[in-house]
Amino acid sequence: MITRRSKLISLAFTLALVAAPAFAQSMLENPAGLREQAPATYKARFDTTKGVFVVEVTRAWAPRGADRFYNLVKNGFYDNTRFFRVISGFMVQFGINGDPNIMARWRTAQISDDPVTQSNTKGMVTFAMAGPNTRTSQVFINFADNSRLDQSGFAPFGRVVSGMNVVEAINAEYGEGAPNGRGPNQSRIQSEGNAYLSKDFPRMDYIKKATIER
Repeated sequence: MITRRSKLISLAFTLALVAAPAFAQSMLENPAGLREQAPATYKARFDTTKGVFVVEVTRAWAPRGADRFYNLVKNGFYDNTRFFRVISGFMVQFGINGDPNIMARWRTAQISDDPVTQSNTKGMVTFAMAGPNTRTSQVFINFADNSRLDQSGFAPFGRVVSGMNVVEAINAEYGEGAPNGRGPNQSRIQSEGNAYLSKDFPRMDYIKKATIER
């Protein structure tokens, strides 16, 4: 027999499921509110269209980067985001949210640089940047020894500890982005989101869900 109590519990559960995505989106629309300090070490699991890989972050390597990455993963920023720049033998880059409304708020949410304490060797994970103190949400995973990037201020904050074979299998057919390559234009990704990528780059791999492992 279905009691009134069980009906109320079921209703509450349904409402919670509906409210969760809306709450997550509202959190992502306020970058200034996502400033939780990360644990000294933590792991982030990425479920992708190619399989699963795990990144282990060591906060001491690059504290500001580790904190930003922790908040982005924990609050679902990377869910359903594309690997939009994949250059064989160099690196794979991701971190532009598929919702232009959310991304508009993160484009200027810059964090200060960290000292470079680790080298950009194979499997190391690092924030992309366009100059000093310009890191926001985009990160890349090194496919090879890219230690030449160290002197330019690219500070690794973590490394892939499992699933590097998955990372290396990410579709690289689109290569470098426009205008230097045949890949997507970053300005259009920012303004049009996944609609643009799904239409013009339909075989691009993506992150289904990213979570902090407990």
